[in-house]
Amino acid sequence: MATLVTGGAGYIGSHMVLQLLDRGEAVVVLDNLSTGYRWAVPQEVVLREGDIGDQDLVREIVAGHGVDAIIHFAGSIVVPDSVADPLGYYLNNTVKSRALMAAAIDAGVKSFVFSSTAAVYGAPETNPVAETDPTIPVSPYGASKLMTEWMLRDASAAHDFRYVALRYFNVAGADPKGRTGQSTPRATHLIKVACETALGKRDHMQVFGTDYPTHDGTCVRDYIHVTDLTKAHLDALDHLRGGGGPDVFNCGYSRGFSVRDVIDAVQRVSGRTLDVREAPRRPGDPPEIVARSEKLRAALGWQPGHDDLDEIVRHALAWEAKLADRLARG
Repeated sequence: MATLVTGGAGYIGSHMVLQLLDRGEAVVVLDNLSTGYRWAVPQEVVLREGDIGDQDLVREIVAGHGVDAIIHFAGSIVVPDSVADPLGYYLNNTVKSRALMAAAIDAGVKSFVFSSTAAVYGAPETNPVAETDPTIPVSPYGASKLMTEWMLRDASAAHDFRYVALRYFNVAGADPKGRTGQSTPRATHLIKVACETALGKRDHMQVFGTDYPTHDGTCVRDYIHVTDLTKAHLDALDHLRGGGGPDVFNCGYSRGFSVRDVIDAVQRVSGRTLDVREAPRRPGDPPEIVARSEKLRAALGWQPGHDDLDEIVRHALAWEAKLADRLARG
């Protein structure tokens, strides 16, 4: 019995692989390495370089490694890029996910955990937002993920195939043991960008929009530590393997921080003052989005262990310093 992790050489996927290994699971990674890194996959894990849309390859991996579950992270994730290239996002996030599902069902995989997003809610009228609130995405990114949720729902109703879709809020931080972290060049994640600025990797950073209807005019988000997020995936996997039915869960802490709050935290933890410049709003960014996460806690028994903004920043800073040393050594 093994778990296939798509996108397992990337940021969240590499943390997932470590969590599975830490509890003695067999893991196989499928990644095209477009944004992931071969070095992020531990040597004892089989890495197949390829595309999730290649159904023959997926069926071969499932049969060859005894895969009984898939945790699906692979996809495109930058909201403004999705506005500029909607068809590319529908291809990577929706069309190829459909191909992956079809291959999984054909190969007899029964359990599927999907990396969805809070972007399916669009700009919610009330916060915190619950799983039962309207899903009205305002970006092709959010729409591409919501369509995949619909396909999972319908496929599960028609086949012996159960899924959990986890709607991420803003993922940040790094492995507390320093084994992996956010390594993508030119990443747009706020905490990563702020940490890079604090360490001198960038000479300045930008705040996109200062006139939102929030407490300080900047966007408010619910930041979740990547290790707590991948723990939610383990809980979802156990739920499905134990016979649990299909479901959708928010993944967040039910607490929001503004862009300026995050910058203040990075300055506080790093002890450095950042060069912060104001810029216009970006397309597709809602003013505020915070999770209601009690359903995840009640149904799956999920308990966060790193729900502190300063700790998230501290782990992200430590990883950025380690990454800089890795790049310097080639």
